[in-house]
Amino acid sequence: MIIDNGWLDIANKVPSPNFNQRPKGMAIDLLVIHNISLPAGEFGGDAINALFTNRLDPSLHPSFAEIYQLKVSAHLLIRRQAEVMQYVSFEHRAWHAGVSSFQGRENCNDYAIGIELEGTDTMDYELVQYQKLAKITQCLRQTYPKISLDRITGHQHIAPKRKTDPGASFDWEYYFRLIR
Repeated sequence: MIIDNGWLDIANKVPSPNFNQRPKGMAIDLLVIHNISLPAGEFGGDAINALFTNRLDPSLHPSFAEIYQLKVSAHLLIRRQAEVMQYVSFEHRAWHAGVSSFQGRENCNDYAIGIELEGTDTMDYELVQYQKLAKITQCLRQTYPKISLDRITGHQHIAPKRKTDPGASFDWEYYFRLIR
């Protein structure tokens, strides 16, 4: 597994228009884990790709009417069976964290990489997702060595009053055992 020009070689590329440049001289030093399922609790399909590429059809599900106009993205998505999608180069600023703060530092999108796991706060993640996430994390840490173990966190920790993902179902202890 290698990263070439900000793109992970094993990922299926689905370029999103929802990104911009990181602030000049900004080091990548945070990894944020998220979850997503569209519709909520349903897996598979093209809805996540459609959301991150501004193609989500609001007529396909009632919940899509609330989100189809959002301009959001993540760097990666790891699906339930460990297929990896990449929307934004790691060198660019994906729009995944929103209003956020880590250790008193605002605007996490400026310095973070965001990885979505296909899942929910309350359903167990698949073992293959953890395994793929761990391998990707190791690769990211080699490429971006400022992402230390204490600079890997969940969306819930950088936006605690606003977000709850990856949720109580994410096994942080198991994940950290895998990446050590």
